[in-house]
Amino acid sequence: MKLGLPDDSLPVQEMFERFFATESTSARVRAAEPTGFDPALWRELVALDAPFMRLSADAGGGGMSLFDTCLMMEQAGRRLAAAPLAEAVVALRILGELGGEVARTWIDRVRDGETLLTLALHESRPGEAQLVPGGAVAGAILTFDGRDVAIEIPALPLAAPPTLGGIATGLFEPGSGDRVVIASNSDAGRIWAAGIEEWKLLTSAATIGLTREALSMAAAYASERIAFGQPIGANQGIAHPLADDAIDADGAALLLWWTLRAIADGRADAAASVSMLFWWVARTATRSVAHALHTFGGYGLSNEYDIQLYHRRAKSWALALGDPQQELIRGGRRLLLGEAVALPDVGLVEIDFDPPEGGQELATETRALFKRILDPTKHNLVDHNFEAHDWGVHRALGEAGLLYPDWPVEYGGRGADPDSTRASLAVWQEVGYAGLPRSTTAMIGHVVQKTGSVALKDEVLLRMGRGEISACLGYTEPSGGSDVFAARTRAVRDGDEWVINGQKMFTSGAELASYVILITRTDPDAPKHKGITVFLVPMDTPGIEIHPVHTFMDERTNATFYQDVRISDRYRLGEINGGAKVLAAALGLEQSGGYYHFMILEMIEAVVAWADGKQRNGRPLIEDGNVLARLAKAHCDARVAEVLSGRPLGMRLAGQPDMAYGPAAKIFSTEAFIVDSADLLDLAAPQSLLRGSEGLGMIEKGYRHSTATTIYGGTSEVLRSMVAERRLGLPRSRA
Repeated sequence: MKLGLPDDSLPVQEMFERFFATESTSARVRAAEPTGFDPALWRELVALDAPFMRLSADAGGGGMSLFDTCLMMEQAGRRLAAAPLAEAVVALRILGELGGEVARTWIDRVRDGETLLTLALHESRPGEAQLVPGGAVAGAILTFDGRDVAIEIPALPLAAPPTLGGIATGLFEPGSGDRVVIASNSDAGRIWAAGIEEWKLLTSAATIGLTREALSMAAAYASERIAFGQPIGANQGIAHPLADDAIDADGAALLLWWTLRAIADGRADAAASVSMLFWWVARTATRSVAHALHTFGGYGLSNEYDIQLYHRRAKSWALALGDPQQELIRGGRRLLLGEAVALPDVGLVEIDFDPPEGGQELATETRALFKRILDPTKHNLVDHNFEAHDWGVHRALGEAGLLYPDWPVEYGGRGADPDSTRASLAVWQEVGYAGLPRSTTAMIGHVVQKTGSVALKDEVLLRMGRGEISACLGYTEPSGGSDVFAARTRAVRDGDEWVINGQKMFTSGAELASYVILITRTDPDAPKHKGITVFLVPMDTPGIEIHPVHTFMDERTNATFYQDVRISDRYRLGEINGGAKVLAAALGLEQSGGYYHFMILEMIEAVVAWADGKQRNGRPLIEDGNVLARLAKAHCDARVAEVLSGRPLGMRLAGQPDMAYGPAAKIFSTEAFIVDSADLLDLAAPQSLLRGSEGLGMIEKGYRHSTATTIYGGTSEVLRSMVAERRLGLPRSRA
């Protein structure tokens, strides 16, 4: 796994970041309106060889990878570069691949800095005018009519009608000027099609840069603008939409990298990913920049503020190709119907989303053990709840040291390295065994190892490691919800003992657990973050009662009551009134994207199987454009959830600081799970209403399960505040 920017690419990013910051200032962007072309910037780009980055060295270009070219385009997008750069890069790339004397002549002509070559994004047909980005200032337009790739030289400069966001758009009528055919061979169509796919990727990169810059502008303004005595960014109504937008924009950037790697690896779903990426980026830009403009209030509508420049272009750049929804349908056809398309040679892509390959020996051992101890007719391999727990399986894994492979041998683990641990635990998802008590106990065990007394470690850790006991979470209270620091459960010191009184809600797994990690208030007069202490309390202590609470997701949780519960001080974790530090580690382990993208994919598979066998108007339902679009959208959500969930690990391996990556992944993954399960339930209705553990029953079951996921491990609202503060630098929005 490698999600940090490669060393060889860093200078490319830094160079173009400096260049566009200096040469594409907002003053120059404004001066280029309404056409949207800065001839001086174009000459400077040519001097840098920027339009020739994707030309091979044999054709006189830089032979750069598409990854590095996308880095350039992201910086161009950040500064709204007033030049049809993506179009020129692709047009020159196509000429270089086709070759020939005419192609070489036009490549040389573009080098003079005065001649601009662009391309028509749609097939050229006589009598059918089309809008061409850069066409208003181009000396020639590269076209494809379904057979021939040709250069058309307009007899007169093209009309430049006013547009939403100036990109030097010209109204082009094929056949109205000179036309020179470049190629009519069998490769012409393939090379052209690959060029259009490359244009989508470059435009996506530019739009991602635009989106991120607009969000940075909004965050800076929200941190400075004072209303009602505080920065407006401290208002969750401002902070939370921007946090969602930042997550979506980061997801778009990671999805772009994933797509480039998929093309490089020759993945079967790479072409579908190009289309879904383009749709996702267009959607994200529209929403994000609208929220960014709204942050500025009335000032955002003023021509004096730059945010309106971003708002107009956020919508217009993608629309040069047409309705982005059609691209989503196209992605569905590629993904589910096997529609083929030529893709560009992307060159070297050093980004890697796969977990490290190390540790396969331990994974193989784990897989073999599961094969021996799991019986599909006996064990629940469908549900992701505590009811699916089996003590026999749990103890067998513990005896083998495979419950918590990274724990020291003295605590029942293997002392395994991170790669081996990840590979071993991935097998759990592979075989379908949930083992939720393992997850909660692993987190609590780590906290005990870091903050527990020697006596407490000796009492519990080896028993946990051997699979003899489990632990549960005593966080939430009836009046506090996700605000764990608002705990009212009291712990009062009495000599070497503590007396605890209070109540906890949603103590899932308490009926199985031997211990509960309990948040208590030990100093009622201190600020709420400074007056709490955390204990690991034995569940068989007198005064503890467990009352089951059954949910409509077919899951049991619990309300737990603590009346005059006496425990020794050795059960304390961390310092007295120092519970915030203990919880920081615990909550960080709990907040992540988890396995929700797998569940979305399982639901998609069920709907695809159903739609494959159902007819509508004499055709398979799977061929319906609406069905394809909705399935592709859900698949896109699952992919974004996957890359966001991998980011916390990837950034740690790259040595990058944590910008609330875990909370961001959980927000997106759970919200997508809710939205997509509801939409897939609609799509397959009314058959999807029937309960079951297979087929469409997975949709109904997923819909019920999804409703609680934005609450587990901290509600989305709490996590959005964390993302707003750490990712965008907004003021604290929580009391």
